[in-house]
Amino acid sequence: MSFGPPPSMYTQSALAAETDEKNRRRKWLLGVLVVVLVAALGTGGWLLWGGGGAGSTTSGKPLANGQGPLDVRETVEKKPASATGKMAFRFSVDDLSPGEEYQMPGMWATDRILAKGINKTVIGLRIGTDAVPGDEKWKLPLDGPICGYTRHVTNDNRTAVLYRANDRGGAYCNHVAFFDLDDGREVWTTDFPYSKFGDAKGLATGGEDQDTPSVTLVHGTVVVTWGGGTDAYSMKTGERIWETTSTGSCQDMGAAGGGALLVRQQCWHDDAALGSTDATTYKARKVDPKTGKVLWTYSAAKGIRDLNIPSAEPPVLAVQAGEIGISEMLSLDADGKTRTVIRLQNGTYVGECSFDDFLTTDDCPTIAVGDDQVFLRSKESGELINSNWVIGFDLATGHTTKKFDSGPGSLLYPVRMSGDRLLAVRVTDQHVMPSGLVSLDPKAGTETPYLYFDLPEEADLMTMTDYNDIVVQDGRIFFGVKKVDGPAKGQPKWVYLVLGIESMAVK
Repeated sequence: MSFGPPPSMYTQSALAAETDEKNRRRKWLLGVLVVVLVAALGTGGWLLWGGGGAGSTTSGKPLANGQGPLDVRETVEKKPASATGKMAFRFSVDDLSPGEEYQMPGMWATDRILAKGINKTVIGLRIGTDAVPGDEKWKLPLDGPICGYTRHVTNDNRTAVLYRANDRGGAYCNHVAFFDLDDGREVWTTDFPYSKFGDAKGLATGGEDQDTPSVTLVHGTVVVTWGGGTDAYSMKTGERIWETTSTGSCQDMGAAGGGALLVRQQCWHDDAALGSTDATTYKARKVDPKTGKVLWTYSAAKGIRDLNIPSAEPPVLAVQAGEIGISEMLSLDADGKTRTVIRLQNGTYVGECSFDDFLTTDDCPTIAVGDDQVFLRSKESGELINSNWVIGFDLATGHTTKKFDSGPGSLLYPVRMSGDRLLAVRVTDQHVMPSGLVSLDPKAGTETPYLYFDLPEEADLMTMTDYNDIVVQDGRIFFGVKKVDGPAKGQPKWVYLVLGIESMAVK
């Protein structure tokens, strides 16, 4: 691969987690009837059964809500003419050596391009190809490794990443690039401030470690938090249009964009007892993206160990009150006051937000917010034939709404909203039944299949949201790894990096 010097990658704990997950999934068994049915229908490695018939391309279109090119896109996917899936795109590599490692932060799709961050480069690959390194339609080299990204994309197919000044160890993450996904053109790039923290509690004290920055998009504006404050830049020109400075014992540590802008603040309290959970508290501030004016501030209760923002509009917070995982979802009103608290009942319901080296406050891959509801998955049944369900909660009352069962032998994971419907991926095992992309209607309680497909066995783990990106765009679903390393001794060198599925009806 020719993407520059590799940074450090997978930890052994992450590899062990993947191995445990694969072993667990391999315990799934399905009945003889299903085996006979599949044998009769005949399944292939890439193609599985579904509705027949020809049709036109399925495409996602912006919502009819007055959105312009500088708004963050909110596409609505249409049901394809055929639910039978075929490979739309593959990106793989066969020359990794043991010990060779790469970070692959960020994955974005348009109707023509699949773009992926790889170390200190963003590459664009034409959809409809079986690609390997060297097949890029475009390549955007950066001056150093990518150190931040946003999942958001504008309606004119642009997004942003953060990168370090150079490859030198200890270089600070203080550059932002705004670029076009269709042609790889860098619209603009600029640097931003950075803050360093030391050994003492509280604000920056001049140590060598850097507060982790973040980037997000909101109408016409690229917003960067860098610990010591927040800077906002014009999407059109790259000019800094406003900036704020953190005051007191609080720092700006992450922002959520999309339909509005919420800035996450982390505060330190020197008077708290050593080891107390009261030593760190969190706030969420709604900020006018045009001026930087704070519209309201929500202060989370003491004892909260972490806070993420799955949705800025409507404002929904995911908080961790215990030692492990998200414990509550908080729905806020237009003034930042609590509407309702949704408790996840000690893991009965599961919400997940990205937890890695990148500060992506609003990247919560299995939490979807829309139609004044938040959708979560349940924990797995744990039975020999596994199952779970997806359930909605009303943001005004906290009451449950519709429940969608996965059925035996499969698991449902929310992906994103598509208008007033929820897109979810159905994951099965052993290649006996097809996996699929489905549309769930919260009003009617019905499920509509969009794509049926089978992933190669070597790509089974690409459906795990902890270690992979899942993107649905313009009638296709893509699975892309966030990190990759060389094969262990004696293992095949061929590794999938991104797989894409589309309808057989697409010509």
